[in-house]
Amino acid sequence: MTEDHRRVQDFFTARAADWDSRFPDDGPAFAAAVGSLALGPGDVVLDAGCGTGRALPALRAAVGPGGTVVGMDLTAAMLESAVRAGRDRSGTLLLADAARLPLRTESLDAVFAAGLISHLSRPGPDLSEWARVVRTGGQLALFHPIGRAALAARHGRRLTDDDLRAEHNLRPLLARSGWRLDAYTDEDDRFLALAVRTS
Repeated sequence: MTEDHRRVQDFFTARAADWDSRFPDDGPAFAAAVGSLALGPGDVVLDAGCGTGRALPALRAAVGPGGTVVGMDLTAAMLESAVRAGRDRSGTLLLADAARLPLRTESLDAVFAAGLISHLSRPGPDLSEWARVVRTGGQLALFHPIGRAALAARHGRRLTDDDLRAEHNLRPLLARSGWRLDAYTDEDDRFLALAVRTS
């Protein structure tokens, strides 16, 4: 395990028990973001960095009982919180690294990732790994329940041009990693980048 992985695990382990209570009003934002994906009955979707599983019920509703929902996270304590919240009933929980997914090539219809991209130690290779497991024409949603400026303000930082999630940085990064950015929204109450897996 790398030092970056340990840092991420330490950060989220310390916050797992009260994560949902810190952000109690995010549910509708997660549901709306999932709704922006063109998921259908029977689809197979991964929630990468699922945390406490807040997107899992909406993902289950989108793919129906015949679909497959996998929630993956690097931090066991976050997955334990997902189980306590009953969200394991909406999907299979998997303790794994987003950079090395234990999934077959082109086995998914979509990847949903909430708040994860800023925690990736190697964004380009990691996005390429997600592209590997998604079929051509499949989708990627990079989501956060608040926009870049609001998030920076929350953490007492200035928004800078080198922010990975800025459209001028994200679009070429995705293109180099097997994705085409199709829609980009960065508002105070939502960040959402939708991309399609290219051939």
